Order: sequence, then C-alpha cells, then structure tokens
Amino acid sequence: MRVIAGSAGGIPLQIPRTELRPTMDVVKGAIFSSLGDLVPGARVLDLFAGCGSLGIEALSRGAASADFVESDRKAVAVIERNFLKTQLQGRVHGIDVFRFLERVAAPASYDVILADPPYAKAEGERDFAPELLGSEYLRRALAPGGIFVLEHLPGAKLALGDVWECLRQKRYGATEVAFLRVNSPVA
Repeated sequence: MRVIAGSAGGIPLQIPRTELRPTMDVVKGAIFSSLGDLVPGARVLDLFAGCGSLGIEALSRGAASADFVESDRKAVAVIERNFLKTQLQGRVHGIDVFRFLERVAAPASYDVILADPPYAKAEGERDFAPELLGSEYLRRALAPGGIFVLEHLPGAKLALGDVWECLRQKRYGATEVAFLRVNSPVA
C-alpha cells in the first residue's frame, strides 16, 4: 500500500492491524484517474478512512483539504502516522460516519466524498452502501455538482432512486466502484 502519485507519490503507507480492508492500489489508481482534474483544489471527505489511503492520495494530488472519518482508534492512530510519513495534513475525526455526517459536516462542504465501507458478505451483516445512499446528511454535505465515490460489493444493486445519478461504475476484482452525483431537481 503506497501513495501512487503527486507530492507524496511512492511513499508506503502503514496499515492498521485490524479487520479493515484497505483499497487496493489498482482500484485507488483507477478512482483518481477517473476523478482527474476534479481533485486539485477540492475539499475531500474520506469516510470509513481505514489507513487514510484515499484521502492522502487526494491531498498528494493537490486537494485543498481532506477530512478523514474513522471510528477505529487503532486506524485513527495509523492515519496520523501516515500524515507524518507523507508530510501531508488533514483532519481526522474518530467518530461514527453517520454521526459525523449528521452532527459535524456542514452543508455543501465537500467537492468529493470517498467511501470504502465494510461490505455485507453474509445474511444479517450490516450493509453500509444503502445507508450511505439514503443519507440526507451525506447529500447535504456534498457541494452542488460534487462527486460521491462509493466502493461496494461487486454485483450489488445500488438503490439510487431518483436521488442519485450514476456517472460511471466499474468492477475491479472483489470491488466495484460507483461515481455518483446528486440529481438536480427538475424545475
């Protein structure tokens, strides 16, 4: 696991010794290749941040700021160590993602929101993708025209409804990535 490009390109990142599943470099590279010119100067939110690799990649590629939300204390400590290794700075919030969105995230405060939640692989496991897609607070935190990048279990049908527009969706092995934008209300 490393930073792929930008000011910290090539620097290896530490991974916490937990159950977290970090985004593979090939997936991370594809995400940022797709985002392209949207990243420099962007305000980024990294949900379920893990080791911080997505938000750190955004900062390395010129994002103006990045907030990292991760409830696991070991992972929070690893994100902070990765800041030292990369000489990049972001704000880490050791809090539940949904509590952060509801209580901390200001309206229209992020141009890009990245989420790599745990996948529900068995019956009865919590499935975060539908919760995120249904979150009014997530939609509110996204700036007009902003992009929500959601990693999810391949083949899972996303409940986009009339709220989300899927700009792109691609599978990378055991991960599928959706690039979403909030639909504009019809006047």
